[in-house]
Amino acid sequence: MKKLPLNFETMLPINKALSNATRIKILNLLSEKPHNVNELAEKLDLPFSTTASHVNKLEEVDLIITELVPGRGTQKVSAINYDRIVIDLFTNEGQSDEYELTVDMNIGDYLDCYVQPHCGVVGEYEYIGVQDDPRSFYEPMRKQAQLLYFRDGYVEYKLPNRIPHGHTVKEIMFSVELCSEAPNYKLDWPSDITALVNHKEIGTWTSPGDFGGKRGKLTPEWWRTNLTQYGMLKHWKINEEGSFIDNQKVSDVTINELQLNDLPYIAFKLETKEDAVNKGGMNIFGEKFGNHEQGLRLNIKYV
Repeated sequence: MKKLPLNFETMLPINKALSNATRIKILNLLSEKPHNVNELAEKLDLPFSTTASHVNKLEEVDLIITELVPGRGTQKVSAINYDRIVIDLFTNEGQSDEYELTVDMNIGDYLDCYVQPHCGVVGEYEYIGVQDDPRSFYEPMRKQAQLLYFRDGYVEYKLPNRIPHGHTVKEIMFSVELCSEAPNYKLDWPSDITALVNHKEIGTWTSPGDFGGKRGKLTPEWWRTNLTQYGMLKHWKINEEGSFIDNQKVSDVTINELQLNDLPYIAFKLETKEDAVNKGGMNIFGEKFGNHEQGLRLNIKYV
């Protein structure tokens, strides 16, 4: 579809050309196929001179184009030049053509995992499955999880790729509330948590501890206070300059290396690596646990 963009300064002559019912009819006829002036005059039941005048008005503002084509002699044939008009009432000065979209996913909607005890899946009102049994991570009810914890392993999500076709991604950012995983809780319990996007390692954040001692803002009342209560909201960001954790550059992996236009999903993996210096596990918080009312969130900026 060919589009004619207009701003406040250029829209007036177009509006004048369109302020006539006959010219609108001419555009409708030309949207079906090209016509010469004789054909238009016949279909409109108007004199040739009147029709030619309306055609000239539409030509002047570039809404139609007219070409000389061979026929019985040489004749002028008109065709529609645009089939959509977009009017911007404000200028683009100081504005950006950048767009933004957000995808939220429940922390239990992972598609792959490997976990080692101690581990568990927790819903809003009760445990899902059995504590310290990795089989619980495959229960159908896991999709309602509000807290995941494991001493070692990973979970991997595949979020829908909603980037509109024909657009260029400038930046993506994942955010999720996390902390280490110790028995009960332990404020001094470092853990190296690594994120991967589309199987590219983005960066590792070292959680300082497993946070408890006071109830999280969203943590339900039935959850005992001697257990993990909340985490820290962490942000992994990737753009043309590299990869960042909370705006601090941690990797040279750029947005162009993630093959975002080639896959129907955007994969995000959180793991404790086998060779991690601090293997302190992790807790992943949902929108009804911890201090932040969100699960896994993906923010995409594109032009």
